Amino acid sequence: MTPEPIIVARGVTRRFGGLVALDGLDLDVVRGIVHAIIGPNGSGKTTLLNALSGASHADAGSIRIGGNQIFRLKPHRIARLGLARTFQTIRVFENLSVIENVKVAAACNTPTSLLNIITSNARQKHSEAEIDRHSREALEVVGLAGRANDHARQLPYAQQRLLEIARALASKPNVLLLDEPAAGMNMTESMTLLDTIARLKNSGITILLVEHNVRLVMGISDRVTVLDFGKKIAEGAPSEVQCNPLVIEAYLGRRHRHA
Repeated sequence: MTPEPIIVARGVTRRFGGLVALDGLDLDVVRGIVHAIIGPNGSGKTTLLNALSGASHADAGSIRIGGNQIFRLKPHRIARLGLARTFQTIRVFENLSVIENVKVAAACNTPTSLLNIITSNARQKHSEAEIDRHSREALEVVGLAGRANDHARQLPYAQQRLLEIARALASKPNVLLLDEPAAGMNMTESMTLLDTIARLKNSGITILLVEHNVRLVMGISDRVTVLDFGKKIAEGAPSEVQCNPLVIEAYLGRRHRHA
């Protein structure tokens, strides 16, 4: 029996003027796996993540997450359906502590009322305790529990990227989109990231990963989809994809390509 997909995208199309960034793309992402999206620069990888997260709407198609139609929904409504996302560029709050960075995200997904906040009643205190607990659990997962009280700006680059993952985890997602999480990392830092992704998968979170580090992708992914010029050119297990002639051509066979 084929596992149920948690993401189902059909005919997703995104145009920027005369450029077709996504061209009728179909994608199924099975629950509980690490699914990587790879491809040369300009192939549509980040555009796809933007369409899934609501950061930039597709022009046509259908996207479902957990059975819910999300096409053209606002990002905060998609987040409430269990999807969280990190970005290529680091977006931490440098002047807040590490734990405060995560609490900001956790608080956005914790129901409360203005009256509870103003009066600081028992319900609000319970909510604050829950936010603190979830935030510290997220830091534990990414290995930053020991730096909870440090300012975010004091973290080295690789740990700031892990902090962004912790912040995404604080919203308790079912699906986590990671956009080039290993960018700028050395080999040791990339291996730490790989271990973190494995822990997330083991906790039941579905990971959709866009990454240029092909070695990392092949080491952690259960399934790989390859895009080129907005179209899917290959899909399957990592061992199948890396031997596919179309994939080899897309990466090595063309000298001129737009970034």
